[in-house]
Amino acid sequence: MLKNYYFTSHEITPLTMAVISERDENGNQTITRVLEEDAEYVLNKPPTKIIDEACRFFGVSLKGRQDGTKDISGITHKAPISIEPSSGMYFFPTTSPSSPNCSWIAHSHIDKVSRAGKQTEITFKNGRKIVLDISYGSMLNQLQRTAQYRYLLDNRIKFLHQHLPADLFPEP
Repeated sequence: MLKNYYFTSHEITPLTMAVISERDENGNQTITRVLEEDAEYVLNKPPTKIIDEACRFFGVSLKGRQDGTKDISGITHKAPISIEPSSGMYFFPTTSPSSPNCSWIAHSHIDKVSRAGKQTEITFKNGRKIVLDISYGSMLNQLQRTAQYRYLLDNRIKFLHQHLPADLFPEP
């Protein structure tokens, strides 16, 4: 079993698989369990706040990322976002981001999803499994919408790389 590490902040990276909403031991406050490929951390903040901080690290707010998703794909509710497109950090919410129960899942880490009664089990590519309070149909919808948004945004970025001088886009 992985040890719980309690932090006041944590940076979302390409190794982050999920940002999960939980209740503290008294059931009074929303906390967050951040699942990484090989570790996990517990933060005393709601998941959407952590996602917003991650977006701001790259110079834009969560609201700005949501507005961008709307402009590119037309998705307005439970919109998937790209925290940082060049690193492949695409996340989607499990419910309205304004809800304290909202968790965020990294699209690229999902291997498969399965029904678990009225909930959904996610199996990540590293074999780790979690069960979330989201219907299977809603989860499949979020996966499809994220894939669509990712495709549209990636194509815009590829277009720029193909049609603008190479020195404007140096390789990382």
